[in-house]
Amino acid sequence: MGSKSKMNLMKSYKIIKKEAEPKLKNQNRENALDIISKSISNNYKSLVMSTIKNHVQLIGHIGQEPVITNLESGKKVARFSLATNEYYKNAQGEKQTETNWHTIVAWGRVAEIIEKFASKGKEVGVIGKLKSRNYENKEGNQVRAVEVEVSEILLLGSKSENSNEE
Repeated sequence: MGSKSKMNLMKSYKIIKKEAEPKLKNQNRENALDIISKSISNNYKSLVMSTIKNHVQLIGHIGQEPVITNLESGKKVARFSLATNEYYKNAQGEKQTETNWHTIVAWGRVAEIIEKFASKGKEVGVIGKLKSRNYENKEGNQVRAVEVEVSEILLLGSKSENSNEE
């Protein structure tokens, strides 16, 4: 929790305490403390919930070589597909694998890391948020794309897998 969030929580505590003071006079101290505690708990929950909305974490393998684009502004953008696997047993008890494909987009410093260290088949962990956009394809049809915009990447696997062969 950042210092700004802590300060907001402390401000909330002070406001709640002030609101509860009249209740301290009319009720016993224990009940007023319960009221303060419940109010702080509710404020803390809303603070935490606001930080985890639209939060995506995936671990998978890169499906094809990342495409790196250098924009006129000097910023880089990396795009690649990520395969995640889920394992389960079917009704006959046989192990099954379900693969899901995700479109990944990364900007700036994260794109530079991908350019240097990520390649097809590499296992990575990504943290980001879902973004959707609409565009017109070559046939003139409207297409809606949902992508994971990455804010952090973790290169997984052994050290020898992480280093580029030169």
